Amino acid sequence: VQLQASGGGLVQFGGSLRLSCAASGRIFSNNVMAWHRQAPGKQRDLVALITEIGTTNYADSVKGRFTISRDSAKNTVYLQMNSLKPEDTAVYYCNLYQFRLGNRYEYWGQGTLVTVSS
Repeated sequence: VQLQASGGGLVQFGGSLRLSCAASGRIFSNNVMAWHRQAPGKQRDLVALITEIGTTNYADSVKGRFTISRDSAKNTVYLQMNSLKPEDTAVYYCNLYQFRLGNRYEYWGQGTLVTVSS
């Protein structure tokens, strides 16, 4: 399985960006897609996740500003980021994990840099 992320860039405080991540390869029906981020000198943290049936979960810091969605037919996950703040500056990574026959398989995409200027 390969994950290809896109959509990062430079945006001003209060602006918006939309990240996309397309998964290819052997994707099982029981899976979760997610976005994580890692700011310089900090650990990688979960931003949002979405299950195959559309259940979502968000970090408190992005609730009400970010929206995760997916197009299962395209095996693609999106992250709409609104009202961006400088503290949202980080490398954003997409992540897929899936389950089959009691085994968990996890994959990561390359990061995409989001920079929010003040």
